[in-house]
Amino acid sequence: MTDIRVRELTERYVALWNEPDGGLRRKTIEELWAEDGVHVLHPSEEIREAAAKLGFDHSTLRARGYDEIDVRVSRAHEEFVAPGEFVFRQGGEPVRLDDVVKLTWEMAPAGGGEALGGGLEILVLDGEGRITADYQFPG
Repeated sequence: MTDIRVRELTERYVALWNEPDGGLRRKTIEELWAEDGVHVLHPSEEIREAAAKLGFDHSTLRARGYDEIDVRVSRAHEEFVAPGEFVFRQGGEPVRLDDVVKLTWEMAPAGGGEALGGGLEILVLDGEGRITADYQFPG
């Protein structure tokens, strides 16, 4: 996968979280991820503490397969983008090492301006350039 293709992949990935059309979001998920791909979220400290209080020694959140990833992306869109307050954008140039792509993203005011948050994304790709594992580290 060339650097141009990596940039295209990461631009499409970030744009997915801003996509208002549920049908287009689903189509993009099916194009970007392998069918059994997984999105793994490292939750906030608040969520980890709440899980520990309930007796869970591990609070990693997973969405596997198109249906679960669709729900995950849709919920993030509904919470952060749909109300019109925020957008997600790529935070810098992506970096590829073999079958792993590292990118950063930002959550910024919809009208522009400085990012209010962001995170690191590690994407593991299959031989066809589709995401098999997506590790998200917000904050």
